[in-house]
Amino acid sequence: MNLVKGIAIGAVALALAACDQSGINKQTVGTVGGAVAGGLLGSQVGGGSGRLWATGAGVLLGGLLGSEIGKSLDRADQAYLGQTTYNALETGRTGQPVQWRNPDSGNYGTVTPQAAQQYSGQTCREYSQTIYVEGRSQTAYGTACRQPDGSWQIRN
Repeated sequence: MNLVKGIAIGAVALALAACDQSGINKQTVGTVGGAVAGGLLGSQVGGGSGRLWATGAGVLLGGLLGSEIGKSLDRADQAYLGQTTYNALETGRTGQPVQWRNPDSGNYGTVTPQAAQQYSGQTCREYSQTIYVEGRSQTAYGTACRQPDGSWQIRN
């Protein structure tokens, strides 16, 4: 499960990075996010080799679905998501979703921060992001820690 959690955190980091990186396209972000979500769901099914098969199938199906959703997530959507994630981590109330909506694309989502905790002298918050594109949702989870310059960095 630690590997799956690590992959999920990496996907959220990629999603956040996509807000600022023109070299990462929205379909790639969607594919990775979908694969992570599918793998997480699949890993909860069955046991032993059956769980491995379910995880693999979840990764494949989630990646395909995420790719399709990612095609529709434009730069403005990514900017709304990035700013909302920062605001949620910075001032969001524990367990309360912070919403964003792109009036041009109709896409929307929420970022839900959890209680701040101390890790190695840093203030960190776990959070979830849910994105809705054309009525379909994708959810990712991660932990971000405040840096000395005030920014938030995804924790490995």
